[in-house]
Amino acid sequence: SKDTSRVNHMFDMVRSTLPRDLRLVWSHKAIDDKAIFHQLIALKAVGDKGAVLTGDVITDARQDFSERGRSEIVMQMNATGTKSWKKITGENKGRAIAIVLDNLAYSFPVVQDEIPNGRSSITGNFTVEEAKDLANILKAGKLAAPARIVQEEIVGPTLGQESIDAGLLSFLLAFILVLIYMAFYYNRSGWVADLALILNIFFILGTLASIGAVLTLPGIAGIVLTLGMAVDANVIIFERIREEIRVGKGVRLAVEDGYKNAYSAIIDGNVTTLITGVILVIFGTGPIQGFATTLIIGILASMFSAILISRVVFEYMLGKNMKVNFDNKITRNVLTNTSFNFIDFRKKAYIISGVIIIIGIGSLFVRGLNYGIDFTGGRTYVVRVDQNVKSTDVREALAVSFGEAPEVKTFGPSNQVKVTTKYLIDQEGTEADSIVEMRLYEGMKEFFLTELSADDFSTNNEEVGVLSSQKVGPTVARDILISAIWAIVLSLLAMFTYIALRFKNWQFGLGAMAALSHDAFLVLALFSIFYGILPFTLEIDQAFIAAILTIIGYSINDTVVIFDRIRENRSLFPKRTNKENMNTAINSTLSRTINTSGTTLVVLISIFIFGGDVIRGFIFALLVGVLVGTYSSMFTASAVSYDFLRISEKRKNKKK
Repeated sequence: SKDTSRVNHMFDMVRSTLPRDLRLVWSHKAIDDKAIFHQLIALKAVGDKGAVLTGDVITDARQDFSERGRSEIVMQMNATGTKSWKKITGENKGRAIAIVLDNLAYSFPVVQDEIPNGRSSITGNFTVEEAKDLANILKAGKLAAPARIVQEEIVGPTLGQESIDAGLLSFLLAFILVLIYMAFYYNRSGWVADLALILNIFFILGTLASIGAVLTLPGIAGIVLTLGMAVDANVIIFERIREEIRVGKGVRLAVEDGYKNAYSAIIDGNVTTLITGVILVIFGTGPIQGFATTLIIGILASMFSAILISRVVFEYMLGKNMKVNFDNKITRNVLTNTSFNFIDFRKKAYIISGVIIIIGIGSLFVRGLNYGIDFTGGRTYVVRVDQNVKSTDVREALAVSFGEAPEVKTFGPSNQVKVTTKYLIDQEGTEADSIVEMRLYEGMKEFFLTELSADDFSTNNEEVGVLSSQKVGPTVARDILISAIWAIVLSLLAMFTYIALRFKNWQFGLGAMAALSHDAFLVLALFSIFYGILPFTLEIDQAFIAAILTIIGYSINDTVVIFDRIRENRSLFPKRTNKENMNTAINSTLSRTINTSGTTLVVLISIFIFGGDVIRGFIFALLVGVLVGTYSSMFTASAVSYDFLRISEKRKNKKK
């Protein structure tokens, strides 16, 4: 059953000796415990189509339970199928009728009696999962075209379990560090924030579990972003409360006014990111939709936990006359009296960003980008051998086996490589997949100290051999690339529109877009500059797109908080210049900016160090993005808005 090319050759020889009205097909399910042997089933063909009925007559099929509690499949046909089915079952009592899809027999039940109404029950020794699979096969049979796998990803249990363990360890460590930091910096109120964060994670994971969502790399990115935004919401509230306390208000009134003044910044920041999530659900594909789903759930959960739960806890504590404080001796006056002139520094910031962008453009032209198979199409395999190997040696051996040199990189430890090839990618069917795997085995078997069979090499369940594989057809790769570009462009346009309307100045929308474009391009440029230099993979794939979208969501949230304070200052101090109001706004939100960035970076650094090789390049993009996003929210967004506001004011003065 493994060497399909040889089996099919023998199969064709046998088929040529059979009568024309006889067909041979393999059973879909193996008949032995080791899944080695399959049955060969003879079918009587009827007419040109071969089948007495085709799948287009089936209107519904589902798994159910019989009166004895056994799994069965209930199938319903349309009027045409019902009429034919009555005749077929009446003439074939005691005989088997096979259910065949793509030349595989999924079941061959025996007809017990004539079925006059088109509603049939298929019984047998089915498990619940087998019954569900067969019901799905029957429903899929309605498709006129045969099913072809154009995108496939397999992760073996060894690599999968390693990734799960590393991911959980890193995330738990990061989460604990964030809880400790919040409790240290904000004292007792930090414990309230910790409670809200813990409940927030439960809400997110509970919702994902209830809808049956699969947690992938982009999904983890969504959780990281929402965790950062949940921390940010609490930080915004606490910083506003601290400001109210510093002007002499009592704790109860400070809490009330602090929440009231923080609402607009929290809502605007979350709504802009929520808009991104909705657009990605509509226009994204696969992992991008997974990221968007996690992001939307996380935003709603973080707003609920930060605004409602923490407020209820504070009300309870104040009602019981319990002591509530928002700082300690060490953190009380941190970043409270800063007066840095951010606006006057903007020209230097433009030069710094410009130099990096020019270097990035040069690198993009000279070195280009390392596109993953998501955008190019191809097959990729992560292979582990039982000794350290050099990627150049593996590449030379596989060049002989494939007839063309694949891309080979060390992936994590020195005994693990990632092989990417476009060999036979335009050919469809499982036979092409088997040929590629056999060529991969033939090229790599010399690097194993112990002898390894072809079956053991490709079963994905050993400590060595193929740990994971991925296949993306060229058509799907093009569709993924187009949908990713549309998702990013539409997200940026939607955020520009919202900010321009919400802040009643298109200059603020333009400043935000300039900062976001700046962040995305710098991360892209750094991926071009450092790929092949850093000791981990820097690929442009769907996970990278999710990282860019995470950076955009984080950066816009940071920018909106500053813009919200600028809007407030312009309302409270209309006689002050834009420069004064903007500098005051950035300085007054500096503590919030540093705290939010710091906690998010703690999470990312922990995942980067302990999260494993699979996600290291992905987390690197997030790390760079958070740093760049924090920088741009302070030195780019407000600066660009300021310059365009000045231009508009000069034009108005000329008209006057």
